[in-house]
Amino acid sequence: MPAVALGTWAWGDSGQPGDGYFGSRLSESGLREVVEKAQSNGFTLWDTAVAYGMGRSETVLAQALAGYDRSEYKLSTKFTPQIAGDGDDPVADMLEQSLDRMGTDYVDLFWIHNAADVARWTPPLIPLLGSGKIKHVGVSNHNMEEIALADRILGEAGFRVEAVQNHFSLLYRGSERAGILDYCREHDVRFFSYMVLEQGALTGRYNPANPLPEGSSRAAVYNGILHRLQALTDRMGAIGEDRGASAADVATAWAIAKGTTPIIGVTKAGYIDGLVRARGIELADAEIAELEALADAADVDTRGWWEHEM
Repeated sequence: MPAVALGTWAWGDSGQPGDGYFGSRLSESGLREVVEKAQSNGFTLWDTAVAYGMGRSETVLAQALAGYDRSEYKLSTKFTPQIAGDGDDPVADMLEQSLDRMGTDYVDLFWIHNAADVARWTPPLIPLLGSGKIKHVGVSNHNMEEIALADRILGEAGFRVEAVQNHFSLLYRGSERAGILDYCREHDVRFFSYMVLEQGALTGRYNPANPLPEGSSRAAVYNGILHRLQALTDRMGAIGEDRGASAADVATAWAIAKGTTPIIGVTKAGYIDGLVRARGIELADAEIAELEALADAADVDTRGWWEHEM
């Protein structure tokens, strides 16, 4: 498993050039360049979802991966209960649509995207595991009780929850405080951390004098708290400078040091260079403790509207 997974949330645009999530400027050639550079550097796990542009991300990802043998990359996509259809088996139906868009007959990692009715949505995964259409099951945005329930249900059929994907960053460590990271370590469950860079707020590129682009959803969430993050991002930048890296690289390295697999959104080939640097950074325990203390001192809550308490 690569040290970092590649996120394609931002690829789920409307289909119009330059109309990507977060103001991303997307093009077919640009995303192909991203894939080629990522694959050549060993970043071969691609995370997407039906909900990212209502299938657009899956379609664009498949186009960008065209020509690679299926064994050369891994696909991670999701069943989102909140957009389930009303057929006899909405989970299987959504999976089939994903398989069709991505031009494959299986996905390596299939997630229940958001916790809804765990007892309802987990059992339909069992025949899909048995058929080989999904190789491994994960749960995203689930708390400890919901993870344990999904695991019990799958366990009765000889399967298990093999991965957890939650929002986890220096600013939002709910999964650690709730014991989910400890649970994953003890049960050999891989924890995938998303929003590690807090949509750019932890990259060091933004501050009160240089805020996120006005009018964007990111600006509405983060611009009002950038002044509280300054000490943290300055220290991340200093730690990175000593290693020829950026603040963003340090944030990613922190997530790796915590035993998680960060999912980092990539829209430009140049971003892969940062992931290569982050993969090679070893933070000292004292540096990790210092960064976490600065993050706690910032006293901000970046829990997303779609998340419940861990």
